Amino acid sequence: MHALGIDIGGSGIKGAPVDVETGQLLSARQKIATPQPAKPDAVADVVKQLTTAFSWSGPIGITFPGVVTDGVTRTAANLDPSWIGTDAGTLFAQASGSQVRVLNDADAAGVAEMRFGAGIGQRGTVLMLTFGTGIGSALFTQGILVANTEFGHIEIRGHDAETRASERAKELHDMSWGKWAGRVDEYLQHIEAMLAPGLIIVGGGSASSRISGCRG
Repeated sequence: MHALGIDIGGSGIKGAPVDVETGQLLSARQKIATPQPAKPDAVADVVKQLTTAFSWSGPIGITFPGVVTDGVTRTAANLDPSWIGTDAGTLFAQASGSQVRVLNDADAAGVAEMRFGAGIGQRGTVLMLTFGTGIGSALFTQGILVANTEFGHIEIRGHDAETRASERAKELHDMSWGKWAGRVDEYLQHIEAMLAPGLIIVGGGSASSRISGCRG
């Protein structure tokens, strides 16, 4: 089965067709800058552009940087507040003319890792963390997803963790790799103390090339 995958981020919206049985992309992905302000109608227009660019008429999976329940976006920390309470599933289906499923972006990344990547065969507690515009999280226990965890928003030193340790925070504050890695390490120590995961999988942006997955 093939589907068009679209990832909505705070700085860019990416899309590519994918074989959902193997996890392999079927063509090079395309990226369009996230509209500013990133309001629902403007983002839906980008979804329409990507659907048209791939001449797509089949099912579409869309990942969103926030809590999603039954296609409705409940939070939007790195997008416009007007997303809160939006029926994104219906909005994107109307924009694309296709069947659409919307879910949290880190949850989607975690499911992919559990099926195709580092999480294969792991039955204990597994945590996927994505470092990009924010910090996304996906928690699994006995292979089952605990949806919409949003551990990027735990408080460290009086601030949301992602305002200190995300990739965007590194760029915004012009941090060296060493300083940023120190903040990430502090964040990981908090997470390990909270959850005691058997495996942490790290990805997202340039973080995946600088931080490796680690076992607790």
